[in-house]
Amino acid sequence: MAEDALTFVGNATTIIRYGGFTLLTDPNFLRAGQYAHLGYGLRSKRLKDPALRPEELPDLDAVVLSHLHDDHWDRVAEGALDRGLPVLTTPAAARALRGRGFGESAGLATWESTRLTKGDRWVRVHAMPGRHGPGPLHRILPPVMGALLEFGAGDGEPDLRIYISGDTVMYGGLAEIHRRHPGIDLGVVHLGGTRLLGLVTVTMDGRQGADWLETVRCARAVPVHFDDYTVMKSPRSAFEAEVARRGLGDRLRLVERGERLSLRPAR
Repeated sequence: MAEDALTFVGNATTIIRYGGFTLLTDPNFLRAGQYAHLGYGLRSKRLKDPALRPEELPDLDAVVLSHLHDDHWDRVAEGALDRGLPVLTTPAAARALRGRGFGESAGLATWESTRLTKGDRWVRVHAMPGRHGPGPLHRILPPVMGALLEFGAGDGEPDLRIYISGDTVMYGGLAEIHRRHPGIDLGVVHLGGTRLLGLVTVTMDGRQGADWLETVRCARAVPVHFDDYTVMKSPRSAFEAEVARRGLGDRLRLVERGERLSLRPAR
């Protein structure tokens, strides 16, 4: 993993290495056949193994966590990760993780940001809006955040911007992202059309994912979070087909488990 790249581990777990920083997103290391607990007595079986085990991870600078669900932060990750690592997440998740011994967990409210530095290089992490369900349902599910990662050096402008959607459905608040942060170079979009009790969709399906791509207007997009668990009902192919139908297929970058997408300065 010496090169600057995004490595897809599985589900929403990626390793983002760029400009001297190594970030881990949504650490989920359950194996196929194990169950993730989703709250309210609900659980879902994992169908595919992650590409890496925790002991194979590189040295990390921080974890970026969209929310505290078992398919984004599980018991395997919790037992393996360094408790001194910064975990950048929602205020609710940060409070819970500090209570579990992850004392450097920091909660970011929507549009808040924090910065990590190494020499003259920096990465700024902004909390982006998200809703883990339609209408009032999102109020009984964990609060979620997307994350915009801006990498740069010195006093200069960012040379790469990566936006991770987090587990959200489409809603009006996402339109504000492009207004505040135009020029996103890469989007990592959580899909799957996850259905609770087989009835309510709480993550984007193929159609909503295409709406998201049109709304945030990122130059490239990598789909993740689409077929690892039994609650996911919308395959990646549905997103690919809808994006192609809208004439946006040239923006897609498909990365399989264990594969890397090279990251280069965009400006």
